[in-house]
Amino acid sequence: MSGKPSAVQSIRVVWVAVLAFASWPAATIRIAAQEAATASPPAATTRFPRALVEFTPAAENPVFTAGGAGHWDVKIRERGWILRQGDQWRLWFTGYDGTRPGQKMLGLATSRDGLHWEADSRNPIYRETWCEDMMVVEHDGLYYLFAEGAGDRAQLLTSSDGVVWKRRGTLDVRQTSGEPLTPGPYGTPTAWIENGTWYLFYERGDQGVWLATSRDLEVWRNVQDEPVLARGPEAFDKYAVALNQIIRYNGVYYAYYHGSDTPEWREWRVNVARSKDLVHWEKYPHNPLTTGNQSSGIVVPDGDKFRLYTMHNEVRAYLPSEKKD
Repeated sequence: MSGKPSAVQSIRVVWVAVLAFASWPAATIRIAAQEAATASPPAATTRFPRALVEFTPAAENPVFTAGGAGHWDVKIRERGWILRQGDQWRLWFTGYDGTRPGQKMLGLATSRDGLHWEADSRNPIYRETWCEDMMVVEHDGLYYLFAEGAGDRAQLLTSSDGVVWKRRGTLDVRQTSGEPLTPGPYGTPTAWIENGTWYLFYERGDQGVWLATSRDLEVWRNVQDEPVLARGPEAFDKYAVALNQIIRYNGVYYAYYHGSDTPEWREWRVNVARSKDLVHWEKYPHNPLTTGNQSSGIVVPDGDKFRLYTMHNEVRAYLPSEKKD
């Protein structure tokens, strides 16, 4: 995902504890940077359950921000990732000096409730190569970090502890024919693993989302050479799309992605789509879930519901609706 189209730049479910929020108003309001008192929530449907589309902003927002001037992380860049492990939550994020060419580096923060975070004293925990717009999959005792690297090309890092990372290289993604992708960026990598097959969603200049698969993490091949998630025709993602997370809920896959409704990409907003096969997607008719340039969103289980977090350029939390389906 990029801040503007002139410089194109550069989704396993994690657990969080239930948090009481009795102080919230009874009516669920629609997420926005500045919600109006009369705002109405997007309508849930049987195909898009309320637990996945209706949220209430946390009073603590923003729950995590960059260190600011004088720190290695003057700003936070694009997507970060949250994993809960026991009574500890871990947040990986990208920090940089605030300039476009500034090196993008990996930071870590921890929390006991998903709302109050403390930056790790060892930050940045990875600075050797460009690393932004990242997500983490924990699988068979190993952490896999998919991120954008140089040239907005997807790369893979691995770690045994989530702190010390080793770069495995740029992902080798190929067309259905086995030929390499045409030159250019392929970023915002989002991984999902099921039955021994890895699935990789990626965007090319935010003009669509493609899907490739791999059994060995070495070579990835497109399932089709056209996007599986295209822009528009709806206004909410008419000009740009990038996928951030895949979850499975009641046997159906849901993709949280962001899009822009302006040709200048002035605002990015969180949207959701559903699929039964990871290839054919139906967009939520009441997208977007956020306004006010809240993007790079992921959801985190909260009991039998979810929280929504947006990451760019500060981390904001949105708690589950009190309504029931």
